[in-house]
Amino acid sequence: MWRYVIPVLLFIGIAVLSLRGLDLTPGYVPSPLIGKPAPTFVLPTLKDPAQTISSEALAGKTALFNVWGTWCVGCRQEHSFLNEVSKTSGVPIYGLNWKDNRANALNWLSTLGDPYTASAFDEIGEVAIDWGVYGAPETFLIGRDGTVLYKHIAPLTPEIWQSEFIPRITADCGSYPCP
Repeated sequence: MWRYVIPVLLFIGIAVLSLRGLDLTPGYVPSPLIGKPAPTFVLPTLKDPAQTISSEALAGKTALFNVWGTWCVGCRQEHSFLNEVSKTSGVPIYGLNWKDNRANALNWLSTLGDPYTASAFDEIGEVAIDWGVYGAPETFLIGRDGTVLYKHIAPLTPEIWQSEFIPRITADCGSYPCP
């Protein structure tokens, strides 16, 4: 009898796990930073290596922190939308130029537009590690209290902006566009 029961139980177990796996959101990687203070950093700015930008720049306002690089295909895909968001949302966008060449990054912003209030230059990727960055692009929504409200991995699109960011921005700011 056990000779038949064990395979049936194994089959049921595998079927349940498979169905559960199909129910998960593919590509979703939860961030341990959600609800916690944004990691602190001090880096040179992309435009002027003699100046620095720190996590303090993100404090006291709802802000986006966007990880990008000129080598990143997805970053190019989302760039025009970031330009639009920077003009219409009231939410400042801070960039983290990650593992890039400074001259290439400056040329990119000069050619494609600069949606960033400021960009930090993380040439070797130390700060990205603290933020739990897996790859670019990644966009973090930072609340007025300095906590990470949301993390999006992949190019930012109008659909994602509407469904994931605007409700959280409205909850944090009290309105949208953010005052």
